Amino acid sequence: MNRRNFLKTTALAALAAAGTRWNLAMAQGTGSIFTLACPTSFPDLDPATSFSNDGAVLANVYEGLARYIPATDTAEAKIEPLLATGWEVSEDGLAWTFTLRDGVKFHDGSPLTSEAVKGSIERTKKIGGGASFIWGPVTSIETPEPLKVVFKLSEPQPLDLIASAGFAAWIHAPSALDKDNAWFNAGNDAGTGPFRISRYEPGQRAVLERVEGYWGEVPEGAFQTVAFEIVEDATLAHNMIESGQADWTYSLPYENLEALKSNPDLNVVVNPSFETLFGLYNVKRAPLDKVKVRQALSLAFPYDDVIAAGTSGFGTRAKGVVPAGIWGHDAEAPVPKTDLEAAKALLAEEGIEPGLELTMTYSTSQALEAVAGELWKANLETLGITLTLQPMAWEAQWQLGKSNPEAAQDIFVMFWWPTFVTPYDFLFNLFHSEEKPNFNLGYYSNADVDAKIDEAAKLSGTDRARAEALFIEAQRKIIEDAAAVFMLDQPNVHVIRADVKGYADNPAYGHVNFVNELSR
Repeated sequence: MNRRNFLKTTALAALAAAGTRWNLAMAQGTGSIFTLACPTSFPDLDPATSFSNDGAVLANVYEGLARYIPATDTAEAKIEPLLATGWEVSEDGLAWTFTLRDGVKFHDGSPLTSEAVKGSIERTKKIGGGASFIWGPVTSIETPEPLKVVFKLSEPQPLDLIASAGFAAWIHAPSALDKDNAWFNAGNDAGTGPFRISRYEPGQRAVLERVEGYWGEVPEGAFQTVAFEIVEDATLAHNMIESGQADWTYSLPYENLEALKSNPDLNVVVNPSFETLFGLYNVKRAPLDKVKVRQALSLAFPYDDVIAAGTSGFGTRAKGVVPAGIWGHDAEAPVPKTDLEAAKALLAEEGIEPGLELTMTYSTSQALEAVAGELWKANLETLGITLTLQPMAWEAQWQLGKSNPEAAQDIFVMFWWPTFVTPYDFLFNLFHSEEKPNFNLGYYSNADVDAKIDEAAKLSGTDRARAEALFIEAQRKIIEDAAAVFMLDQPNVHVIRADVKGYADNPAYGHVNFVNELSR
């Protein structure tokens, strides 16, 4: 039995065993189950430091002060109150007062108060991990009343937007403020959300159970249990969604979509996303430390072919760092087109002889990344360059990228979606200088770009037009420096069982299902 079949058989056995337990629970009256077949795992369940695919779990366990609601054909985007009922901002933009929702309780029974909000955000800032940078402008937090919290800022910022972030904005119970990362990753939680964590098996699954007395509205026929099954094999995920073992999944090969659409038991939901696929060039390793070499590689990338073959035409050409639908998107960005002759000329200018070998890492669960790699590899072979494709589990790929840059990959391929809906999130995380690598995994550093990103961030709350212009200037310099190859903007494609009601994709929260809104 080869490794692929072994993993598939093992996964099916595990799912069958888990299914038996859940069916028994249902027979005992605990209610219906919503099962998600997820292509990636959840490496960190600490609400202060989570900054990866774990948001899919945490969004059902924790809540923030607000939630971003994307624009539709008939309505503009807006920020909707969640744990807050509303907010006011001072005339100078340096003080924000949030009024909290009365009657909300944490899972340990303690009430939501301004002190709990203050403690949560101060814990997140103190740890300084994950997406804690979003609270950088906050200089102090005051609690004048149990249900009023005042944020004092060093500079005007759209704090309502920041408070709607999908990472680092979760409010957690005072009883958990002194807990360490290991406590949360042992499967403990301290949220206000509609579900609590009942079982966490790292690398395999997370199971949530409904919280009695949740403050929010619960639809008739709502799910009582949420099962996140980690299924990296796309074939297995496809089989699970068709057979009814799973209720929702994504990251299936695009060529499978027509068959899935013809299945009356399934709905294939296709929407624009805020996700860009790109490959970060390791600028610390020769010859990728040379701009012209990186430009040549980008000229050799088969953009149109990847969109056609990898997304069946659903994807669109990336215009650099910030995807369409987010302010700061540069629709006129001077992105390169495929041109093998121009690539060959640049390589010759730098004296690059045939025989160059490069390694590209990507997630094992991402079929699109594999297609992009194979097509790029074929083009590069015509230039005498060998591209070795190295699929890895996401955690292993990320850890490799965060290690010694000189020993890391040549090209790190990944998707990015926003922590909160701002160009700053893309630019700061991926291309701002870092002392210790986190997500700038091409190790790019340019003082002028840093300055533009920082200044634009400061202006975001007072002069959106100037901030947008600076963000675009920074993006164009990044494109000129060929810090990355911007492959495509992909749509969100989610497959859900047709008998599930209430589903709506929100691209501000990448691949997050707010299960409390669903019913069968």
